[in-house]
Amino acid sequence: MSALKIHNTLTKQKETFVPINKGEVNLYVCGMTVYDFCHIGHARVMVVFDVVSRYLKYLGYNVKYVRNITDIDDKIITRSIESGEDFKQLTKRFIDEMHQDEASLNVLSPDIEPLATDSMEAIITMIEQLIANDNAYVGPNNDVYYCVESFENYGQLSGRKLDDMNAGERVDVDSSKRNPFDFVLWKSAKPDEPSWSSPWGNGRPGWHIECSAMATCCLGNHFDIHGGGMDLQFPHHENEIAQSEAATGEKYVNTWMHNGFVRIDDEKMSKSLGNFFTVRDVLKKYRGEEIRFFVLSSHYRSPLNYSDDQLNESRSALERLYTALRDVTPVKNEVKSTYIEQFENAMNDDFNTAKAIAVLFECANELNKLKHTQPEQAAKTAADLLTMAEPLGLLSQDPDLFLKSMAGQDASISNEEIEAQINQRLEAKANKNWSLADQIRDSLKEQGVILEDKGPETTWRRG
Repeated sequence: MSALKIHNTLTKQKETFVPINKGEVNLYVCGMTVYDFCHIGHARVMVVFDVVSRYLKYLGYNVKYVRNITDIDDKIITRSIESGEDFKQLTKRFIDEMHQDEASLNVLSPDIEPLATDSMEAIITMIEQLIANDNAYVGPNNDVYYCVESFENYGQLSGRKLDDMNAGERVDVDSSKRNPFDFVLWKSAKPDEPSWSSPWGNGRPGWHIECSAMATCCLGNHFDIHGGGMDLQFPHHENEIAQSEAATGEKYVNTWMHNGFVRIDDEKMSKSLGNFFTVRDVLKKYRGEEIRFFVLSSHYRSPLNYSDDQLNESRSALERLYTALRDVTPVKNEVKSTYIEQFENAMNDDFNTAKAIAVLFECANELNKLKHTQPEQAAKTAADLLTMAEPLGLLSQDPDLFLKSMAGQDASISNEEIEAQINQRLEAKANKNWSLADQIRDSLKEQGVILEDKGPETTWRRG
């Protein structure tokens, strides 16, 4: 088996992964800002790093996975004011909705899920340290700002140089800042907004400092992997590095991972553009596993183009895999098969799930050939298929139940009605009424039900 290599955004290359502490991996991922339902872009972050965590465990690592929740920021306050709902009730409601979406996608809960509002003491302590180190200052408006010029390596993650940004980029003018690219660590309270007491008066933290404080509190000053969407690379993650390393004097993160955008009509899916689909909406037409398969069908760093055609292909692909597993009782293979080796090589190449899924299909094709000729080998091959699917979070359902289940709300005929018509067809065949038998089969096919005759028995699936 090849060694695990991960593309490190910081160094712009794949690197052999070596944990800070042997056998242990500390992983932090920027989670959701909870003021609305999760969209498919959020689903990609959830699924991608769920697979990263699962596969690291598959390799034998003891993984501590932290994914934060941003439960106070400008968008949350705005939504709270618009709805007339207390911000705590608002965020609690959408945290619950997020967890429901996660469960639908078979995303395992992170080990720790810190809230920004529960981390105020750590946030204030980090800001105090930055001020003491001359990396931050209190502005004339009593907001606290990070001084980007005080951090020599600012721009190392994104590749942006401060001098070039000052010369070429337009930013909002704020007379309280010493440099236009300085960013806020603590915002002074405004009337009727949530606030917390601090040495600089009542206020609330800036977004960037929240993650630095939560990550270092949960995982220490220096940890293995930090992940998130590509849109967070700058300024959010760049600012995290600057404030964390300036506060602690230590390297913040060894490996930075960023997943690509979900796109619709060649535009990034986002709430600000209004071109997003919520997970809840998509689940009305597709099963959670179909959405998960769709996300994993592309490499995590590549753009992911959303369309019904792509999700329909995911549905068909899962049906093929579950059909291969149907009527086979897996038996653990004591010898590592070629399929397992190929799967591990694909995943060790920067978590290449698209290539890994191709190996699953090779294994499923072999399983279909063996099912009726070499049942003992088929049982071992089925176990191999499930072994590979587990770190991907796929094929965890009973094959028969999956193939007969209704996807979303689009099923026009119930399981009971299908079984009744199959019994009518079997009776027609027994009476040699082939015309009626064919008529029932064709009618079911028009309703999305595929019959498969196996000797005297008939199985079925939704297609």
